[in-house]
Amino acid sequence: MSPVCRSEDRADKTRILFLCTGNSCRSQMAEGFARALKSAEVEAWSAGVERHGLNPLAVRVMAEAGVDISGQSSKLVEELPTLEFDWVVTLCGHANENCPFFPGPVRRLHKGFDDPPTLAAGTATQEEALAPYRRVRDEIRAFVEGLPGSLTTG
Repeated sequence: MSPVCRSEDRADKTRILFLCTGNSCRSQMAEGFARALKSAEVEAWSAGVERHGLNPLAVRVMAEAGVDISGQSSKLVEELPTLEFDWVVTLCGHANENCPFFPGPVRRLHKGFDDPPTLAAGTATQEEALAPYRRVRDEIRAFVEGLPGSLTTG
């Protein structure tokens, strides 16, 4: 069943879906930060246009930042419960180009972030591989810290 995207008849929290290609890294980080830092203002979900599994290096760098995403799972939009999203935030170009249709007044924002696994490809050590994960994590955190206001400013 596809999500329904109306904001009427529910709490005053802004309901956001963070969408990425595989729901393995960037969208998981955004969901984790939103739940940890903005739970009073935002109801956060994440999904992918494909399913790639939760990235263990994303879990590791999020734990370093004090946010446990190890219990989250990689899922497709179609697997979400029927929800009424206010915003769909795409975090990569592929998800932006392949974003499914959401009926109703849902608003979309593209806020692209580099792909940590791509940046880490070819690194010689695990510590070198973690550097791009940490950088992108910190960029996503800065975006999430500005929610919900950063939705209208991009």
